[in-house]
Formats: sequence, structure tokens, C-alpha cells
Amino acid sequence: MVVTVRYFAAARAAAGVTEETVALPAAGPETGTGTGTARPTVGAVVAAAAERRPGLARVLPRCSFLLDEVAVHEPDTPVRPGQVLDVLPPFAGG
Repeated sequence: MVVTVRYFAAARAAAGVTEETVALPAAGPETGTGTGTARPTVGAVVAAAAERRPGLARVLPRCSFLLDEVAVHEPDTPVRPGQVLDVLPPFAGG
């Protein structure tokens, strides 16, 4: 499963790229019994990106995330193939 990750401002500087694709294992069937493979999550995408780009580790804890342009507040939010995750560091200004 592939998700596009786009970086903005300080996250872009830390990543060294504007955007990239992150591949995660595809989810298996959800059975409700705990035996199926869980769906990939925003947290898993972020962890995979940080593993690929170690400079992100200092920025990511302060970032906000948008999944297909909708704010995400929980790292266990599921992601689907082809979605776009935006990584937004805090912005100053008014």
C-alpha cells in the first residue's frame, strides 16, 4: 500500500524533499476476532517516514497532519491506499 506524504516549511527542510511516497504492508481482512491484519495508520506512515528521513524526528512531535485535506488528531487513524498525508509544522504569524 502506498501513501503520498507532503512536507511543508520546517518539515520540508528536515526531510530534504517536498514529497515522497511511503509504502506500508497492505492490510489483511478485518475479522473482528483480532486475527486479521490491522489497517495501516497515520502513525505508521509517520514512523516509516521518520525511519527513512532521520532529520524528521526532531520536527514530527510538533507537527499537525492532514489526511486528504482533513485534520487528523489521532495517530491510529486508518489510511487507505493512495491517500495524501500533509505534514505541517507549527506556523507563526497572524
